[in-house]
Amino acid sequence: MTSASSASLADRTGGQILIDQLLAQGVERVSCVPGESYLAALDALYDSGVEVISCRNEGGAAIMAEAYGKLTGRPGICFVTRGPGATNASHGVHIAMQDSTPMILFIGQVDRAMKEREAFQEIDYRGMFGAISKWTVEIDSAARVPEIVARAFRVAMQGRPGPVVIALPEDMLVEVAKVVDAPRVEPALAWPAPADLQALSGLLAKARKPIAVLGGSGWDEQACAAFARFAERAQLPVATSFRRASLIDADHPNYAGDLGIGPDAKLKARITEADLILLVGGRLSEMPSSSYTLLDVPVPQQTLVHVHPGAEELGRVYQPDLAILASPRGFAAALEQVQVPASPAWAGSAAQAHEEYLAWTDVPRKLPGDFQYGEVVAWLRDRLPADAVICNGAGNYAGWLHRHHRFHRYGTQLAPTSGSMGYGVPAAVMAKRQLPDRAVVAFAGDGCFLMNGQEFATAVQYNAPIIVVVLDNGQYGTIRMHQERDYPGRVVATQLSNPDFAAMAVAFGGHGERVETTEQFAPAFERALASGKPAILHCTLDPRAQSHARDFTPKG
Repeated sequence: MTSASSASLADRTGGQILIDQLLAQGVERVSCVPGESYLAALDALYDSGVEVISCRNEGGAAIMAEAYGKLTGRPGICFVTRGPGATNASHGVHIAMQDSTPMILFIGQVDRAMKEREAFQEIDYRGMFGAISKWTVEIDSAARVPEIVARAFRVAMQGRPGPVVIALPEDMLVEVAKVVDAPRVEPALAWPAPADLQALSGLLAKARKPIAVLGGSGWDEQACAAFARFAERAQLPVATSFRRASLIDADHPNYAGDLGIGPDAKLKARITEADLILLVGGRLSEMPSSSYTLLDVPVPQQTLVHVHPGAEELGRVYQPDLAILASPRGFAAALEQVQVPASPAWAGSAAQAHEEYLAWTDVPRKLPGDFQYGEVVAWLRDRLPADAVICNGAGNYAGWLHRHHRFHRYGTQLAPTSGSMGYGVPAAVMAKRQLPDRAVVAFAGDGCFLMNGQEFATAVQYNAPIIVVVLDNGQYGTIRMHQERDYPGRVVATQLSNPDFAAMAVAFGGHGERVETTEQFAPAFERALASGKPAILHCTLDPRAQSHARDFTPKG
C-alpha cells in the first residue's frame, strides 16, 4: 500500500483513503470481526503495517479498542460489520461512554442506494448509538473521509473523551476519489484560568479539612506525578474514584484509598466531614458517591471545587462553588501556581488517612472453604511487578481485588466503571499486545468469564500470554447475594453449571490448571508464567464466600 503522504492526490478507493487516515493519526493496531460490508477497508489494511487483531465476537473486539484508549489516551479503533456486528459491538461503546474513553467504532453499512428499505442487516446507526456515543455519523462520500475521520479523532479526545461511531456504506468504500489527507490530530487541552488558580488558593487558605478526589480520564504519567507533588506540598489527602486507583501510587504517603463500591467507612467519613473537596477529572457518579449519598444534590454541604474538561459536566449533578474547565493534564501542569498554607490546619491528616488505607487493605478476612481468595490477591500484590496490568470485569470477585491489590503505576488498572461483565479477558489481550514486556493478569468470575472468554482463543492466536484467574463459585454471585437478601428462600436464575475452564485453556492451545486450595495457587501461577502461553487458572471458590462481599457491594 502506498504511504499516506505520497498517496494524497492519487486516485484511491474510499477504503484506501480511510486506512491512510488511520496511518496519519498514528494508529498501531485495530481490532475487528471481519465482515463483507467493509471488505474494501480490510483489503486496504492488508499491507498497511497496522496490526489487525481478528476477534471471536464484536463485543470483545470493541472492548479491546476501549482498552487501547484507556492505555494510550488516543482512540482505540474497532471495525465490525453491519446489523448483528453493530449490536454486539454496542457493549464496548457503552463502556467507552460511561468510562470517558476515546474510541472509534467503524461499522459497515448497506449501499447508499439501498438505504431506508430495511435492506439486509440495515440499522439506523444514529438512532441506535446516538445516546451512547459522543457523535454518530455516516460517510456519504469517499472524498469526505479525511474530514470526518480527523473530526472523529478530535471529538473522541477533546472535552470529556468518549466514543465516536462511523458508518461506512459498502459502495462508498469502493468509490474512487482524489483527496488530500488530513494531518495528525492532537487534542486541544483546556487549561485553568489564572483567576481559577487564585480562587483555589483562597479556598485552601480557609479550609480546615480538605481532601482531593481523582477520577475520570485524560490523565497521563506526567499529570499524575504533578498532582502527587502538589499533594505533598499541600499536605493534602488524596482519594481515587471507582476503578481509577492507578492515578496515584498506593504507597504514596498522601493516598487515602479509593471510593469504590463499599469503601472504607473511615474514608467515607473523611469525605462527608470535609469542608473542601477538590474533585479532579471525575464526575463522582453513582458508584463512587455511594449512590449519591456522599454529597448532597444539587448543592453539597462541602465546598466543592470541580475540575473537568467537559463544560457540560460542571454543575450537571453537583453545583460547585468553583467550577474549573480544564483537562487533568492542563490542571496538573498549572498546580505549581497554586499557593498553599505554610502551616495548614489539616497538617497530619494525609499521613493518618494513608495509615487508615493501609490498615483497611492489608489483611484479608477469612472466607469459607479451602481457597482463600483474599490471601491470593495479597500474595499477588507482593509478587507482581509494579507495572503489571490488572484487568477485570464486574462481579463480587472484583471487590477483593479492588480492596487488597495496590496499584503503583498509571495505566495499570483496566476495569469498566460502567460495571460491564466480560471486560477482563479482551482488555488483557489488548494490553499484552500493546505492552508485551509487562505482566498482564485478568480476573473474572465464572459468569463474567463466559461472556467474552472466547477471546482467550484470540490471545492464543496472537501470542498474547495473559494469565486469567477465573473465580468459580457456580453462580452469578452479585445478583445471588442481592436476591438472597431481598427475596430470601426464592433463588431463581442465578445458579450456573460450568465447564472445566483449565481444560478449556488447554483445548484452545494455552496453559490451564485447576486450583482448589490456597496453597496450590502460587506454584500454579508460577507455572503459568513459565509456560509462556496464555493461561487460565480455574480457582474454585466456596459459594458461601459471596456473602462476605456485602462489604463491597451496595444494594442496587
